[in-house]
Amino acid sequence: MNKMKLWTMAAILFCGAMGFTSCHNDNGNKENEQIAEVADESRQGDCEYAIGKYLIDSVAQQYSPGEVSIPCIQVVGIDESNPDSVLVWGDFWVFNYNVAGDTLKMVSGGAHPGMMVVQHTSGAGYAVTAFDPVGDGSEYLPSAKRIFGDKFDAYQAISSDGEKREDVRATQIGYYVKANKLPVKYYQDYGWPAKEIPAE
Repeated sequence: MNKMKLWTMAAILFCGAMGFTSCHNDNGNKENEQIAEVADESRQGDCEYAIGKYLIDSVAQQYSPGEVSIPCIQVVGIDESNPDSVLVWGDFWVFNYNVAGDTLKMVSGGAHPGMMVVQHTSGAGYAVTAFDPVGDGSEYLPSAKRIFGDKFDAYQAISSDGEKREDVRATQIGYYVKANKLPVKYYQDYGWPAKEIPAE
């Protein structure tokens, strides 16, 4: 099977919905409500689509290639005070898979937390125009504190909750598979048992 660029609008919107319900996230945090202010419904889908597309087109390409790329988006906070330049802080993951029988087998992927700038671009709709990623190794903590600022505690809470992230990931895989009519029932990480892809 050739490398697939199977990323439908429906799948992106659903992944965004699972990751942060709308273009402004509510983690039960009053600070997030103040940061988000009032979201414009017309921009929500554009914002979510842009982030998903960026993770697939730019970030996934940094890894060993697979036939399918699926992001996992968990937003920490958002600033829509400038509707033409939306700032999105999040714990962003992307995974590449190959299709083997009825199973998506993970090839590569990883975490890319940070802050994305989503802007309306001439003739191209909304797109991620800048990404400030958290650094690696000794740069991780200072860069995470700088990027997330007063949202750092919320970021830590999200990034440390592996069970919740796995739930979000599994649900996003399920919708992606359905939206793109992939003939698979399971997904599997290297060295781990296959897991059933949840039904919608």
